[in-house]
Formats: sequence, structure tokens, C-alpha cells
Amino acid sequence: MIWAQITKPDTTLPVKGSKQITIENSDFMDISETEIPGAIVLTGNVRIIHQGVRMSCNKAYHFTKQNYVKAFGNVNLVQGDTLTMSSKYAEYNGNTKFAFATGNVVMTDPKMTVTTDTINFDRNSQEAYYNTYGTIRDAENTLTSKSGRYHLNEKKFEFKTAVTVNNPTHTIRTNHLDYYTNSGHAYVFGPSTIASANNTIYTTKGFYDTKKDEGKLQKGSKIKYRDRIIEGEDLYYDRKKDYARARNNVKVTDTINKMVVRGHYAEVFKQKDSMFITKKALVSGLFEKDSVWFHAKKIVVTGKPKNRVIRGYNNARFFKKDMSGKCDSIHWNQKKGLTQMIGSPIFWNGKRQLTGDLMHLVSDTITQKVDSLKVLNNAFIISKDTIGDGFNQVKGVNLYGKFKDNKLKEVDVIKNTEVIFYMRNDKQELIGINKNVSSKINMMLGEGNEIESVTFFTKPEGDIYPENELPENARKLRGFNWREDEQILKLEDIFPKEELELDAKAKAEVKKKDAEPDVPMEPSKETLEYEKPKKVQSTKPKVKKKK
Repeated sequence: MIWAQITKPDTTLPVKGSKQITIENSDFMDISETEIPGAIVLTGNVRIIHQGVRMSCNKAYHFTKQNYVKAFGNVNLVQGDTLTMSSKYAEYNGNTKFAFATGNVVMTDPKMTVTTDTINFDRNSQEAYYNTYGTIRDAENTLTSKSGRYHLNEKKFEFKTAVTVNNPTHTIRTNHLDYYTNSGHAYVFGPSTIASANNTIYTTKGFYDTKKDEGKLQKGSKIKYRDRIIEGEDLYYDRKKDYARARNNVKVTDTINKMVVRGHYAEVFKQKDSMFITKKALVSGLFEKDSVWFHAKKIVVTGKPKNRVIRGYNNARFFKKDMSGKCDSIHWNQKKGLTQMIGSPIFWNGKRQLTGDLMHLVSDTITQKVDSLKVLNNAFIISKDTIGDGFNQVKGVNLYGKFKDNKLKEVDVIKNTEVIFYMRNDKQELIGINKNVSSKINMMLGEGNEIESVTFFTKPEGDIYPENELPENARKLRGFNWREDEQILKLEDIFPKEELELDAKAKAEVKKKDAEPDVPMEPSKETLEYEKPKKVQSTKPKVKKKK
């Protein structure tokens, strides 16, 4: 008989102030003290009422002294307009206001439906929980988990075991999730992924609005595309716009071009293939098997893979083995292999300094080796003499240089050229100082800092002076400005003081946050007040009272 399988009823005495369970209807009623001691057996169209809850079933045992009911067959429990629960079997304690349901349990409220094998429902705390694998469905999402707890007043599900949220645009997987059914807001904690067809988000602490497809992520989160990875301590992501904003310890990796962009603030517009980064912005990548770094106050990267364009604005700088430079802005075009230095450019190659109004560095697009250099208008090249304190100098209108193995090997200076050249023999003894003017000069440069040969074209004028016959004030061409102290000799020199201060401030913020307890994110005001009516401000004009 089925009676032998029923659990022993709760013998708790009625709680002071609690109300007795009321039987509203039953087709048949029976009492059998030998088989069901202390219970009234109710059969057929059973309807039960208790403090805002209505239950119906095919059969029930009502333990009147214990204020307790066991219900069988087509059990349905309704709490006002907030919750409905159906099952094959249920128990309800009127003293503790605790319900237990099992067997194809379906629990619904106006926003969602839960299906599972067993649910416990505490009416005092308005919490329902299950530990037997469940599925939750609402208008936007389907959630599956081994266990879960639902807070009715907050419209919040709480999961502490593996849970999956399936949405038409994305899938969330985590071990710790707070999910609000009315707003579709999800808060994850611990290793979590939010995956879509276009990208995957990794985070250990974050918020995701499943209706708006927006996320706010913390604790070293990252967004991984097929060709790009975005990382940061504080990320905001809008999936519909494919837009991301990142703060503090930002790193954007171009996995196709092997290029990395760093800084402390960035915005990425994936659909437009563009991004910008500030606050100690730095671009690094493989260039001729040597790393090259670009810095500027603001760096903008645009273009599709294999056709990237980098623009650096305000105090732009770059550093590479054996060469570096500074200017107002840098433009780099991957497809053309062209780097433009715009606005007061200065370029160092080894110990040589070059200046002019505009500079172009041209690279071989296949080998990615630096091939040539153009200095347009007011070209000026300076290098220290190999011995002594003198300076070799060449100036003219335009300069065209050719590189070999990262080193400037040949230079042509065109139009109105002037030269001061310290001439030495094989023993490095000074022969004299060549001071000359011509229409064009060709120079061949050695491995070190020396000039191997100089050729003058079209009516050169000048002479070779013994050192003691050329006064000091005549040994420098007009416009001479040796800026050795500004040369970028190592990566750390690429950042000006104000950028280092921004870096220190950002790192201090991260350190402070890391020292805080690692706990889940608090729900936002928007989440907590999602269904509260918004205050409407009066549009009536204010009338000033006359004094």
C-alpha cells in the first residue's frame, strides 16, 4: 500500500499565533487511526487554504494537531499572484509555513518557470530552493543548474554550483551566479565565460544585462575575438554595438599582426575595426624580428587585419633597436610600409641625429625591414666626430637615406647643401675640417659613427681647413641643435614624466582594489529598483513670488 511509503508527519505542536490549515472542499473524508494515525484522509477535488496559500490535489492527509498536510496527485499550490507550484506530491506545514514538493515539479511566477524534481519553499523567508537539477525559463533565457535558490521578494535566483544561461545571442557558464528574473541582470563570481558567435568573455567578477547585451566586468577580465584580445581590470561591453571600454592595466593583443597595445584607458569599436588608447599608451609588435614600440598621449588603431593604421597624437615617440624618434604625431600604415613623423620630428640612428619638417620611414612590406628614409624640408643631420668634441654636419632642403640591417648606409642631401666634415686618415688622425656648399651631397656611412666618403655635385665651393685655422664659432652650421640628452636609448625613456604619473596613479588604484575582500559584486541601483515606478518631474514652470 502507498501509505507504508509515506514519511512520518511532523509532530511539531502548533506555533503560538499560527493559524490552522482550512479544508475548503473534499468529495470524500475518512479517518483511519490504525493505518494513518492522527490524520483525516481527504479524497477527490481537495482544496486547502492557509494564510494566502491555496492548495488543490486528488488526495490529502490532514494532520490536524500538527497543522500539517500531505498531498497526492495533481498537486497545485498557489500563493496570491506571486507563485504557482505543481507536482505529483507535496507536504505543507502550517506552523512553519514550509512546503515541500516532488515529482515533476513546475514552479512559476509572472516572469519565469522552474522545472525540477524536488523543491523546498519557505514562505516566511519567501525562498524556494532545489538540489535535484533544474531548468529556469523566462522571456530571454534558459538556465540549467544542479541546485538553486529563488528569493521571491527580490525576484532573484542564486546559484552556487555549475550553472549555464542560454540566450539566443550568448551563453553564460559559471559556478556562482545571481540572476534577477524581472530585469534579466546576471552577476557572476569566480571563473566564468560569456560566449557568443563573435567572441568569448572571461571574467572572475562581473555583471551582464541579458536583455540589453551589456556587461561590466572586473578582476582581470578579457574579451577574446578571433583576431583580438581585450584585457583590463575594469571592462564595459555592449554586444549590440560590439563596443568595449577598458580601464587600468589595459592590454589589446592583435593576434594576427602580433601587435600589443597597452595603456590605462581604451575604447574598441570592433564593427569599425578601430580603437584608441590613452594613459601611458604603448604599441609594441614584431617588426623585422625586433620589437618596435610606439608611444603618444593618444594612440588610434584602425583598419582590418593585415591593413592596420596606427596614429599617435601629442608627443609621439618610437623606440627600436638602433633607432628612435620623437615628433608631434606619428602615422604608421601597414599596407604601405610607411611611417610618417609629423610636426618637429627628430630621428636617431645609432649616434646620428636627423631633423627636418617632415620625415618618412619606408619599410619593405614583405620582409618588414626598414628600407629608406625621407626628410622633407630643412633636413639636418648631425653626428659627433669619432674623436674629439667636433660634430659632422650636413644640411639641405631634402634628405634621402638607404638602410641596411637597421643602419643608415647611404644618404643623399638635395638642394642648398652645406657640410662640415672632420676628415681623418686610417690612423684616425685629423687631416682637416672640410667646410663646403653644393647643390647635392652623397655620403657613404660606416658601421660605426664614421663617414666613409662624401661626394659633392654641381659646382661645390669650400675648402679643407687645418683645425687651428677654423674658429669654434665657424664649426657649426646655422640651425645647429644637438639634442643628445633627449635621445631614447631604452624603452623606459619613451614615456614623459606626466605619463609615468598617470601610470603610478592607475597602478595604485588597482593595488587598492586588490587589497579589498574578494566578494561578489553588489547589485546596482538599477537592478534593485528595476520595477519601481520612476518619479516624473513636474514640467510646470516655477513662479517667483513677489517680495
